[in-house]
Amino acid sequence: MAQPFVKKDDDRDDEVEYSPFMGIEKGAVLQEARLFNDPQLDARRCSQVIMKLLYLLNQGETFTKTEATEVFFAVTKLFQSRDTGLRRMVYLMIKEISPSADEVIIVTSSLMKDMNSRTDMYRANAIRVLCQITDGTLLTQIERYLKQAIVDKNPVVSSAALVSGIHLLQSNPEIVKRWSNEVQEAVQSRAALVQFHALALLHQIRQNDRLAVSKLVTSLTKGSVRSPLAQCLLIRYTSQVIRESGVNTQTGDRPFFDYIEGCLRHKAEMVVFEAARAITGLSNVTARELTPAIAVLQLFLSSSKPVLRFSAVRTLNKVAMTHPMAVMNCNIDMESLISDQNRSIATLAITTLLKTGNESSVDRLMKQITNFMSDIADEFKIVVVEAIRSLCLKFPLKYRSLMNFLSNILREEGGFEYKKAIVDAIVILIRDIPDAKESGLLHLCEFIEDCEFTYLSTQILHFLGNEGPKTSDPSKYIRYIYNRVILENATVRACAVSTLAKFGEMVDSLKPRIFVLLRRCLFDNDDEVRDRATLYFNTLGGDGPFIETDETVKDFLFGSLGIPLANLETGLKNYIQDPSEEPFDLNSVPKEVKAQPLAEKKAPGRKPPTGLGTLPAGPTSAADAYERLLSSIPEFASFGKLFKSSVPVELTEETEYAVNVVKHIFDQLVVFQYNCTNTIPEQLLENVTVTVDASEAEEFSQVASKPLKFLPYDTPGQTFVAFEIPQGAPAVGKFSNILRFTVKEVDPSTGEAEDDGVEDEYQLEDFEVVAADYMLKVGVSNFRNAWESMGPNYERIDEYGLGPRESLAEAVNAVTELLGMQPCEGTEVVPSNSRSHTCLLSGVYIGNVKVLVRLSLGIDGAKEVAMKLAVRSEDENVSDAIHETVASG
Repeated sequence: MAQPFVKKDDDRDDEVEYSPFMGIEKGAVLQEARLFNDPQLDARRCSQVIMKLLYLLNQGETFTKTEATEVFFAVTKLFQSRDTGLRRMVYLMIKEISPSADEVIIVTSSLMKDMNSRTDMYRANAIRVLCQITDGTLLTQIERYLKQAIVDKNPVVSSAALVSGIHLLQSNPEIVKRWSNEVQEAVQSRAALVQFHALALLHQIRQNDRLAVSKLVTSLTKGSVRSPLAQCLLIRYTSQVIRESGVNTQTGDRPFFDYIEGCLRHKAEMVVFEAARAITGLSNVTARELTPAIAVLQLFLSSSKPVLRFSAVRTLNKVAMTHPMAVMNCNIDMESLISDQNRSIATLAITTLLKTGNESSVDRLMKQITNFMSDIADEFKIVVVEAIRSLCLKFPLKYRSLMNFLSNILREEGGFEYKKAIVDAIVILIRDIPDAKESGLLHLCEFIEDCEFTYLSTQILHFLGNEGPKTSDPSKYIRYIYNRVILENATVRACAVSTLAKFGEMVDSLKPRIFVLLRRCLFDNDDEVRDRATLYFNTLGGDGPFIETDETVKDFLFGSLGIPLANLETGLKNYIQDPSEEPFDLNSVPKEVKAQPLAEKKAPGRKPPTGLGTLPAGPTSAADAYERLLSSIPEFASFGKLFKSSVPVELTEETEYAVNVVKHIFDQLVVFQYNCTNTIPEQLLENVTVTVDASEAEEFSQVASKPLKFLPYDTPGQTFVAFEIPQGAPAVGKFSNILRFTVKEVDPSTGEAEDDGVEDEYQLEDFEVVAADYMLKVGVSNFRNAWESMGPNYERIDEYGLGPRESLAEAVNAVTELLGMQPCEGTEVVPSNSRSHTCLLSGVYIGNVKVLVRLSLGIDGAKEVAMKLAVRSEDENVSDAIHETVASG
């Protein structure tokens, strides 16, 4: 029987993936390039060699100057071939190899000949190559040909000239701007691509002239643009004009907005989507204006084309951040997208539903998401987790179902970042929703029973040690913690021992059980675990009767160390390098934190002044160290609770004395801490003080000071001056400073100072107490909830002109620094070329008054910035003070 004929290509068993470029080397390809010099050219082989050369260039292979020159001259000989395919490869090769200025002249005549050829394909490609490799001098010679090409009847040639003009506009703008008449004629072309490229070039030519752009948009919105691509561009330019001119879309006369709205009824889908996206992106757009755009996007949600579904749901996702109520009508359509095969579409649908859903739909959403989560990648899951966290903060009464969902996905398979996002979400919910604390802690306890990530286990144990003892039944967490001592690695075991000790320290009724467990840890095979167990067991009184833990013991074990870790590390290293029979003395470690000056200009080899410096944003050890230092000084002991300490302000430059000042703010007082360092080895300074002239700060009155008795070489020291702040609005002012001291010469050989000294003084730089010194940067996790819960009782709103600014970003930074507040939700980042922006700020004002600020800024063509400032706080005087600060700033 005859066998059926089967092509070899259909035999899938013998099919092997093969790349034509596999194993090619530059040297071999350069050898092959010699065939370009053959008298009888083989067009097919030449094309293959050029293809290999292009592959090497695009893979990052670099050619030496000699190699590039040889290849270029060899390729130019291929112009004698009449093969169309080879000629196209030659054009590509010349563009990629970028000949130098002295080599361009070799190929210019051939390209100019092709530019005037009867073959349109030659003309278009020759224009592209010439404009790519030419300089300004040659461009003026061929400018006439380029102008003719722009209005050429062949759309391929015309588009090539227009696209070349777009590229040339960056390097030779003056020449390209002379083509405006030809480009304007091309805008009326019937060819879609020509009209698209002509409009793009014409807008770039006029983009720095707002009036010209406005006239261009006005003329074209009357219906002369037929190309869908060009119409998309025109919609973008129209929305830009609306934003820049501040046109009120709610008034009767609104031709630009009406044009965009009319495009929603265009037959091309891309134009319809571009119009909908433009409307949703306008600032101050109303719900009524959004309705037609939302309706169009809702139709796209049920489209059979994945790109339309994705574009629609992504746009709705952005709209949901500012107008969630407007998107709610699309919820039913978006729920059907949860099962979409495209996981990106499904993820966007889920997160949009979570933003727009109401309290009654939360449970139904959770059921749908449960089946969906197993099918998406971790990066999508993280987006969903963050959306669920926001939803829970929005509807705190639904914390049970949302917390259960988070705990369930926490037990499923996933990477570190995904699990960390879930743990962080649960921790935030526990902190912000008091009712969720106990269930959330139990979920975290169950997770660490089978957690493979050491970092997460230690993070949860630390959090459990802080929050667990404050619950109604702390004993139920002990089993989970001790299991970690038995089953985990040394790092987690050591953390678990510390957590057990926190329970014993804070809950006296659990002490007997805690001591039993700590006693078992004394025989652990890791020295860190044994050392911690021994320390906690003995310090908490494990060998004696069970009594209430003394406050000094609590402070020693779990309070602030009071010593910067960097200084402790340095002291221990010095002790190891120079061993002594005496034990290491913790009191010998300096308690000053090395200052971090804002702008440091130091002489080579000179050390900066030290002292208690910048207060870190995370741990509070430095803040506690400041407070302890000040409370230990009898003159300042009665000042009360320290509210804030500033970053150090440099008062000297490249001099023999290095001084900076830290401003400590109390409720009715301010203390200036001058950190001084003597950088002259041959001098000892005594009775160091700073005389402060407050003549430009009349509201301040000096109440106390503390001199520095000795200031030896390279040893930091502090002197203090305290001022009283008047009642009412905190005062601001400038302070002049003079450093006064007694200088004694030091014998370099003996290190002893002379008995007699000379009084001297040194003028320091001035510094100011500003309004931002009275504000603590404290963020909020959900600004909208915090704003609404604050209420409008003490809300103050006003408008200000900020004058000319380079950009909105500069204006936002200036106001943020002036107020000294914390930007929220990333709103301090202003999109480039943005004409309007909203920035959200939060903080705590002196007196522990919470403050929220909403800045709405806009910038016009003259770069004049206007700002609307809305302030909400717990005290009407504070709201007024914020406005006074901006008005006077």
